[in-house]
Amino acid sequence: MPRPAGHPAARPGPRPRRRLPRPRLTGLGCGVLATVTMVAAGRLCHLLGGAPTLYGVVFVAASVAAAVWVRPADLVCAPIAAPIAFAAGLLLSAGPADTVAQLALRAPWVFLGTLAAVAITAVRKGLHLLRRRFGRRGSGRGRRPGR
Repeated sequence: MPRPAGHPAARPGPRPRRRLPRPRLTGLGCGVLATVTMVAAGRLCHLLGGAPTLYGVVFVAASVAAAVWVRPADLVCAPIAAPIAFAAGLLLSAGPADTVAQLALRAPWVFLGTLAAVAITAVRKGLHLLRRRFGRRGSGRGRRPGR
């Protein structure tokens, strides 16, 4: 079928990339995500005969995920929920008597995961504050003429 005059042929160009939606967890959702992940990791590691390194790596990953996916209003919740989730996972997999000893033995993983969550939330909060500060200054709102 012939094309009407004046209409160029449609060129197949690069398709626009579809971005995945960014999950935004509330503070409670952040804690639930970390706790459920660590309880599942605790059960898995218990079945594997301990596996403290696997448990630590999963904890760091859960801490990072919670810090990345929590919404900006609840940023403080990610570093708080992470160590609580670590202890909850140990409590349900190792039992109450062994939890304190395991917390002492796995303290470097707790510190690493918590530090990662603190660093990510601090950077996110700083970027959020910079965006707000420079966004207002560039728009000219809030300033009187002549000042």
